[in-house]
Amino acid sequence: MHDKYLAELEERFVRYVQIDTMADDTSPTSPSTAKQYDLIHLLAEELAEIGAQEIRVTDYGALLATIPGRGPKAASAPTVAFLAHVDTIPGFSGAGVKPQVHRNYAGGSLTFPDAPELTLSPETSPNLAKKIGYDIVTGSGATILGADDKCGVAIVMAMANELLHNSASEHGPVRVCFTPDEEIGRGVDPQLPADLAVDVAYTLDGGEPGAIVYETFSADKAVVTIDGVSTHTGTAKEKMVNALTLAAKVLGVLPQATLTPETADGRAGFIHCYKVVGNAAHVEIAFILRDFTLEGLRANGEVVEKACQVVAAGEPRAKITCTITPQYRNMYYWLAEDMRPVELARAAYRDLGLEPFDEPIRGGTDGSRLTELGTPTPNLFTGMNDVHGPLEWVSLQDMALATAACVRLAELWGQETR
Repeated sequence: MHDKYLAELEERFVRYVQIDTMADDTSPTSPSTAKQYDLIHLLAEELAEIGAQEIRVTDYGALLATIPGRGPKAASAPTVAFLAHVDTIPGFSGAGVKPQVHRNYAGGSLTFPDAPELTLSPETSPNLAKKIGYDIVTGSGATILGADDKCGVAIVMAMANELLHNSASEHGPVRVCFTPDEEIGRGVDPQLPADLAVDVAYTLDGGEPGAIVYETFSADKAVVTIDGVSTHTGTAKEKMVNALTLAAKVLGVLPQATLTPETADGRAGFIHCYKVVGNAAHVEIAFILRDFTLEGLRANGEVVEKACQVVAAGEPRAKITCTITPQYRNMYYWLAEDMRPVELARAAYRDLGLEPFDEPIRGGTDGSRLTELGTPTPNLFTGMNDVHGPLEWVSLQDMALATAACVRLAELWGQETR
């Protein structure tokens, strides 16, 4: 039933991952990198070719299009959107991706032509053991694959093609949206909810088949700025205040055995230092703060602020500041008030013979911010695994199942009344 999507998904996905769309968290522009437009403009052309309407690229880099409703109930049905993000993570190359299609996976280890020392196996990636007979797509070992989230991009495009051309499919108005900069927490511009103009939305940015995400981390960013006292090293005695030394002290005061990504799992939050930039005169330390509860998130911020205060008290000549800015919030705070978007997703999965399961994620999606801004947006599976590294992989059959789930979900919303 779902095999009809396989050829289209493979063709699209293999093409899309070869377009470098790496985001840049140091850039002030939106999108953060101009090369994200390479894929955005291509998708706009392809949407026009398959007959989508109201296609436009916003000034903040999001691509929007409409699939008109079909059927006697279409006019009164809610408008639903399906979203995916085009960017890939900064810090691990997405340039020169050479996708490898391993057909009819027979078990055992998969190897990588550009990194012979790497192997992908069920021992290190347990989900692979469930994919016997499936077609597995990996990178070559030298780059990421870009499954996060070009799986979602290919799935949304295949869904759009199906809804536009299958006259037997009755559904309400459907919007498709491709966003930039999700990986750096800037995928949802404040204008996006109004530009989408939908009643409900779904991101295609999840993992294993059956997963529905409606609970995520809440997230803040903290930047610690340290201004020391700079002077000539030959006459520095009792004058110099080395900002790098103070930065090391701030990091040393913070918890090491708890509250770090490498020591936390389940519902435990963390404080993660991901960048230190500077010199003896001036240093900036960047942190991400994460927790499922707002109380825990605030507590993590207070830990960083306290570390700064302790170090500042020992060296009053230095200026140490800590600035905390919100990034996104746990979507469950809003979805708990109306679970219909989750319930219909569960129904769509079950109609395909797939048992749904809830998957709180230790991260966030564009849906986290969209939900906070008033558009309820759970996250659906794509089949991606081991993302953000050279072992990233996906099966085409799981992508086909995700496409069928989106089509069915659009049909179910078409039976509802706004």
